Amino acid sequence: MAEVDHLAAERATARFDVEEMKVAWAGSRHAVHVADRMARLVASDPVFRKDNRTMLSRKELFKDTLRKAAHAWKRIVELRLTEEEADLLRQYVDQPGYVDLHWGMFVPAIKGQGTEEQQHKWLPLAYKFQIIGCYAQTELGHGSNVQGLETTATFDPKTDEFVIHSPTLTSSKWWPGGLGKASTHAVVYARLITEGKDYGIHGFIVQLRSLEDHSPLPGVTLGDIGGKFGSGAYNSMDNGVLRFDHVRIPRDQMLMRLSQVTREGKYVHSNVPKQLLYGTMVYVRQSIVADASKALSRAVCIAVRYSAVRKQFGSQDGGPETQVLNYKTQQSRLFPLLASAYAFRFVGDWLNWLYTDVTQKLEAKDFSTLQEAHACTAGLKAVTTSVTADAIEECRKLCGGHGYLNSSGLPELFAVYVPACTYEGDNVVLLLQVARILMKTVSQLASGKQPVGTMAYMGKVQYLMQCKSAVSSAEDWLNPDAIQEAFEARALRMAVNCAQNISQAASQEEGFYERSPDLLEAAVAHIQLIIVTKFIEKVHQEIPGHGVKEQLQALCNVYALYILHKHLGDFLATGCITPRQGALANEQLGKLYAQVRPNAVALVDAFNYTDHYLGSVLGRYDGDVYPALYEEAWKDPLNETVVPEGYHEYLRPLIKQQQLKLSRL
Repeated sequence: MAEVDHLAAERATARFDVEEMKVAWAGSRHAVHVADRMARLVASDPVFRKDNRTMLSRKELFKDTLRKAAHAWKRIVELRLTEEEADLLRQYVDQPGYVDLHWGMFVPAIKGQGTEEQQHKWLPLAYKFQIIGCYAQTELGHGSNVQGLETTATFDPKTDEFVIHSPTLTSSKWWPGGLGKASTHAVVYARLITEGKDYGIHGFIVQLRSLEDHSPLPGVTLGDIGGKFGSGAYNSMDNGVLRFDHVRIPRDQMLMRLSQVTREGKYVHSNVPKQLLYGTMVYVRQSIVADASKALSRAVCIAVRYSAVRKQFGSQDGGPETQVLNYKTQQSRLFPLLASAYAFRFVGDWLNWLYTDVTQKLEAKDFSTLQEAHACTAGLKAVTTSVTADAIEECRKLCGGHGYLNSSGLPELFAVYVPACTYEGDNVVLLLQVARILMKTVSQLASGKQPVGTMAYMGKVQYLMQCKSAVSSAEDWLNPDAIQEAFEARALRMAVNCAQNISQAASQEEGFYERSPDLLEAAVAHIQLIIVTKFIEKVHQEIPGHGVKEQLQALCNVYALYILHKHLGDFLATGCITPRQGALANEQLGKLYAQVRPNAVALVDAFNYTDHYLGSVLGRYDGDVYPALYEEAWKDPLNETVVPEGYHEYLRPLIKQQQLKLSRL
C-alpha cells in the first residue's frame, strides 16, 4: 500500500490551496459545487458503469448507450435538474451517443435558422424527446466543402412541397451522429432549387422514421456506416448513411429565418442578417475548445498520478527506486501538457465571453468584429484539438507499457477524441481560413485601418517589425511583457513575410496556394499568441487563495516558454530573439519544471475528476494502482474459462501431434 501513502505525501508537498485552485479551474464556487454533485451522482449509479465498455460487442455497446441515455433523461426529469446540471450529468456519463447531436447540433440549428413560428412548433417536441434529431450535412463525397454538397431540395409549386433527393452515390449523407439508428428527424442540408435555379445550400427539417414503430419512411434508406477506430470509444455513436428517393416535405419545413420560398416558388431573402449564423458557429467552436481542455486534463491527470506512483531504476544499496515523475525527461514531456490543459481551459472561458459579446453585437447589427471572431474561433478549434489529440497519445507513452492497456483509460480516450481534429471543420482547412484573414488584415495596414480584438497587435506593425528583445538573463523570461512582445513580433513578422511572398506570385490565389505550408505556420503563431495572451490576462486577475496565483503564473510561463522552445526556429528566423536568448528561455524552462514538480499531483487534483469519470486504473485518486491492474485483468471475458475455447479444436491436436513425433525419436 506504499503507493497510496506516497500519493498522500505528494499532496502534502503542495504549496497552494487546492480548493481555491478548483475554483480558478471551474470559474466559480457554484461551478465547483454543481460539477462535484453531478459527477458523484453519475459515479454512484450502477447503470452508468463503464469499466466493461471496451469488452462489449458493437451491438451490446449501442444498446448500453441507449440504456444510459434513457436513464440519464429519467434522472434529469425526476430530479428536476437545471439545463446546466443536465449538461454536466451527460458529460460525466461520458459515452458518445445520439443525445450529443440532438442537443449540440439539431436544437441549435432550429434555434439559429428557424423562424419564431418554426421554433414554437419543433423545439418543444425536441425538448421533451418526442422527436430525436440529428444534423445531416456531410456527404460521402463532400465534407469540408459544404458548397459542393449534392443532395437536392426542389420546390414543387403544384403541391407546395420540396422534393428531397440523393441524385448520386456520393450525395449520400455520411457520418451524421445519431442518424444510423436513433434519430426520427434530421436537419438536412441540400441545394435549394426553385423555378429552375439553384440557390445553394439550405437547411430542411425532414422526418426519417415512423414515430410509431421507428421504421424508415417511404423513400428513405438509412443505416449505420460501421465500426470506427478503437475499442468502445466512438463506436457507441451510430454515425449514419442516408439516401433520399424523391421524398416530399411541406414547404414550411425549410428553415426560413434567413430566406424563404413563397407559395408561388419565389426565393426571398428575409430582413434578418445572414451574419447571425456566425453566433451558432462561435458557440459550437467554443464548446469544442472547452472539450479539448477536458480531454487533455483527463489524460494529464492520469499520467501525472501514475508517474508519481511508478518507480524505476535509481536504487542505491537496496534503497527505494526513483519516482518516474522525478526524471527530468518525464517532466519536460509532461509538464508542458499540464500547462496546456490550464491554458486551453482559460482561453475556452474567454471564448465563452466572446460568444456572448458577438451575439449581442450581431443583434445590434454591429458586424465590425465578426471576421476577427471567426478567425480566432476557427484557429483555436484547430490548434487546441490537434495539440490535445497528440498530447493524449504522449500521455499514453509517458505511462509506459501499462498505458497501452484499455484499463489505463488512455487508448479509449485517444480513440474517442481524435475525430475532433476533423469534425466541425478539418483543422488544416480552418487554419488556412485564419491565414486568409491574416493576409487581408496585413494588406489593410498600409491604409491605416486599425485591426480589432485579437488582431489589434498588428496595428503596432512599425514597432514590432523592428523591435529587439531586451532579455539578458534567464529570469528576464519571467517578465510577461518580454514574452508578449516576442510572441507578437513572431506572429506579425511571419504574417508579413507570407504577404510579401504572395505579392510576388503571378496571382494572389497562386501565391496563396504555393505558400500554404508557410501560411499554416503563420496562422498557428497567431493562435498561440492568443492563448498566451489570455493566460497572461488570467494570471493578472484577482485570484484568491494561498499560492494559487503563483502556481498559475508558473504554468503560464511553462506554456509560453515551451512553445518558444518548440518553435525556436520561427523566433530566430524572424529575428525576434537571438540564439543566446533562446538558450536562456530553455534554461528558465528547466527551473520552472522544478518549481512545478512538488505541486504536480495537487494541480491535477484541482481538475476535481472522480475515478469514475477518469476511467483509469493508473489515474486512481488513491494511487493504489497495482492491485487494481491485477484485479482488472481477471474481468476480461478471455479469463472466464481457465482452458480457452478452441483448445480442443486447435491447441490440443497441435500439442499431441508434436508429442507423437517426439515419442518416435
